[in-house]
Amino acid sequence: MKLVFAGTPEVAVPALDALIASDRHEVAAVVTRPDAPAGRGRRLVASPVAERAEEAGIEVLKPARPRDEDFLARLREIGPDCCPVVAYGALLPKPTLDVPARGWVNLHFSLLPAWRGAAPVQHAIMAGDEVTGASTFLIEEGLDSGPVYGVLTEEVRPTDTSGDLLTRLAFAGAGLLVATMDGIEDGTLHAVPQPAEGVTLAPKITVEDAQVQWSAPALRVDRVVRGCTPAPGAWTLFRGERLKVIQAVPVLDRTELAPGELSAAKNNVYVGTGSHAVELLWVQPQGKKPMRAADWARGVRIVHGELLGV
Repeated sequence: MKLVFAGTPEVAVPALDALIASDRHEVAAVVTRPDAPAGRGRRLVASPVAERAEEAGIEVLKPARPRDEDFLARLREIGPDCCPVVAYGALLPKPTLDVPARGWVNLHFSLLPAWRGAAPVQHAIMAGDEVTGASTFLIEEGLDSGPVYGVLTEEVRPTDTSGDLLTRLAFAGAGLLVATMDGIEDGTLHAVPQPAEGVTLAPKITVEDAQVQWSAPALRVDRVVRGCTPAPGAWTLFRGERLKVIQAVPVLDRTELAPGELSAAKNNVYVGTGSHAVELLWVQPQGKKPMRAADWARGVRIVHGELLGV
């Protein structure tokens, strides 16, 4: 089939690479979000998908909105049979959805209908799911509600951050997306409506969502930290400034600390929660680089009974 691929961040690049490598399909163009300011200089930078497409000599379309008439006209000129999508980052209106004969097919990183929305991997970790996966489905106007072509499952490991899990799903899902394109082309694959039961939503994680609540049980603290790493980054307050919590692990045999209470030894830093303590392993003070929590604690000279989150 002739394809127009839509995607924006680094997590979409493995799928684009897999489609480019396929000997059954032609990636005629790529649709991605417009260049965005990045870095200290805030200069405009192309998306990872745009950079990869340009390296491969593929036409790149960067509409401000996917309903723009100039974009729709060019899409109709290309005449794609199907448009595979991975983390494009904008809703597709009906005039855009109607262009390819076989529709727009999204690779979504959850087992639909669970975790519909922008942050399925983060929510799966924060909810304590032991298994998640990826799904390919035909995009409709509803939120991730279209019929499903295929799925794969992936274990959520006890130490997974959202970054770890998303990387594995991106590479495994790339194969699923190519297989879905193959099945659509040869007519062996048919989309099945999602069940009405089991729908959960996964809205974007905000900075406020990522604030660690030390009154919560240690397992909840652990899940929030892992689910918000690397983005938006779990954080707390220390002496009135933000302290990013990059890695923390529950310590089952320490229950004497009050929620948020710090205890620092030579090589260990512990924080109380609503159940047992967690050990801080890596943190990032405001305006500084990530560092080992023990090095941070030596530098700030923690006072006995001092609290995080205040």
